[in-house]
Amino acid sequence: MALHPVLEQVTARIVKRSRPSRGAYLAHLEAARYKGPQRGSLSCTNLAHGFAAFPQNDKLVLKEVKKPSVAIVSSYNDMLSAHQPFEYFPKVIKEAVREVGAVAQFAGGVPAMCDGVTQGQPGMELSLFSRDAIAMGTAIALSHNMFDAALYLGICDKIVPGLLIGALHFGHLPAVFVPGGPMTSGLSNKEKAAIRQRYAQGKATREELLEGEAKSYHGSGTCTFYGTANSNQMLMEVMGLHMPGAAFITPYTELRDQLTVAAAQRAVQISDLGNEYIPVGHVVDEKSIVNAIVALLATGGSTNHTLHLPAIARAAGILIDWDDFNDLSAVVPLLARIYPNGDADVNHFQAAGGPGFVIRELLDAGLLHDDVTTIMGKGLRNHCKEPFLGEGGKGVVFKDVPAVSGDDKVIRTAADPFSKDGGMVKVEGNLGRAVMKVSAVKVEHRTVEAPALVFNSQEDFMADYKAGKLDRDFVAVIRFQGPRANGMPELHALTPALANLQDAGRKVALVTDGRMSGASGKVPAAIHVSPEVLAGGPLGLVRDGDIIVVDAATGTLEAKVDSATWHSRALAQADLTPSHVGMGRELFAMFRNNVSAAEAGAATFPLPSPIDTTVELHGGDNVGNTVPGSDEDFLAKKA
Repeated sequence: MALHPVLEQVTARIVKRSRPSRGAYLAHLEAARYKGPQRGSLSCTNLAHGFAAFPQNDKLVLKEVKKPSVAIVSSYNDMLSAHQPFEYFPKVIKEAVREVGAVAQFAGGVPAMCDGVTQGQPGMELSLFSRDAIAMGTAIALSHNMFDAALYLGICDKIVPGLLIGALHFGHLPAVFVPGGPMTSGLSNKEKAAIRQRYAQGKATREELLEGEAKSYHGSGTCTFYGTANSNQMLMEVMGLHMPGAAFITPYTELRDQLTVAAAQRAVQISDLGNEYIPVGHVVDEKSIVNAIVALLATGGSTNHTLHLPAIARAAGILIDWDDFNDLSAVVPLLARIYPNGDADVNHFQAAGGPGFVIRELLDAGLLHDDVTTIMGKGLRNHCKEPFLGEGGKGVVFKDVPAVSGDDKVIRTAADPFSKDGGMVKVEGNLGRAVMKVSAVKVEHRTVEAPALVFNSQEDFMADYKAGKLDRDFVAVIRFQGPRANGMPELHALTPALANLQDAGRKVALVTDGRMSGASGKVPAAIHVSPEVLAGGPLGLVRDGDIIVVDAATGTLEAKVDSATWHSRALAQADLTPSHVGMGRELFAMFRNNVSAAEAGAATFPLPSPIDTTVELHGGDNVGNTVPGSDEDFLAKKA
């Protein structure tokens, strides 16, 4: 199947706009590559410190400086269900790597906070910036220069993007991402949403709400709805950073363990000392980033990735923007309905065909690049697979995904999609640029023109809602919620209230420079408005009663205020001190003060800059000393 022309056009313009920074990135990557094991550049004292506490046999391997050493970087903690299974993964990995003659060391842990726990709490204001802190933690774990490849154990919201950003700053090392899998299905998402709405109406008690939530989030593994965490896993699949089909296999099963073994041994094979050198900086390129956007759109994934994917791409010297998402969304069909875009959870999605089914359908429709490099080698079709236990329950065999969907209410072919577009649009106008996810919004609710009601926090909004002041048509403008202001917390406390008003027949919408993520649901919401108010964004000029137009069909985000009045206004001011003090928020001032716009990923790190590649980083033993012409040129250069 020929590539879709829009896919080709978007890819070509990304390549063009990224050329200077991508070239600089590849130069950094090549300069960091070392002949032989990375630890060969260390002094005897350095190396002795690096293996002092290791078992004798592993120590001998490390002393010989001939075999690969694999880093384990983990987001394990046992408070959060998604990360709890990672407790025992290092033991499995170390044994698996020994079987192929190499050594694995636990290089470091990174923080893993859960938006589900911090939702509506002060800690949520650290959430987005935790991504960059995780990237920094990853860099610290790898800074010892002991390692020839790395395994990254992560699954949830900011954790996987942070790990990948960190990995890309060590782009000369191969990277294999190792998920933990989702918890088994509990209370249905439809029932859970109904209890939340009843509680918001005062028709359910707190005890009833807690019981419903506990039946939904009931065991080890990630949440089963298709929010940011599970969108992460879909993107790791289509970017070729997982073993095929690894995303949605539940924890504490033999297949999960065998996939972890396979991932560990694959990391050894693709190290610079193995048979196939596949560094992560070449797995993540312009085409794989486009593939990630397409897969996000085709599955109705989280809008948080309109922040995370630009930040990930930026770490690899690649520049993308919301025009790229918008143009691809217009031609990418929606192939999956998973809550909040449907009733099914990710376990149902996996049973119906899973990521491999979606990848195959998109490839066959010319909507994905097949000519990419993944951890399995050349070609994305390697990931149109489903894993099964090998003979005797050991090892993994990969079989082609089924030709037909196991449940066409959950997953469909490209020839018979749920909708012809990806359900994510860019809106813009005199209020700035924003993102809307409309795949769960009924067509009749996608255009709202109503008076503005302006709030400086979701708490102010909820106070008015509970006081019965919002029984009308309106557009809620929630400002001072951007990354510079307060770290850009998610605003999900608004969702049940707005849904109740919409169900009661009111025309309502949300406009904010904050976040709503993948669970934003059925109410039209223009989110991530950029520039944010604290960066001079025009959302700060809106006043109560201004007529606001939010129109997903025309891509319009506009205040219908005459030009003279509009330009005579001063930007609103707010005391943000409460969002800068307590719960460790003081420590994140450097992030707030240096963060980029939401459309650039709300990132705090710079693009790769040109380097003098004639400088020898490893005492004359570095492989490359010129800027490579392409990813293929680099991969062809073997020590």
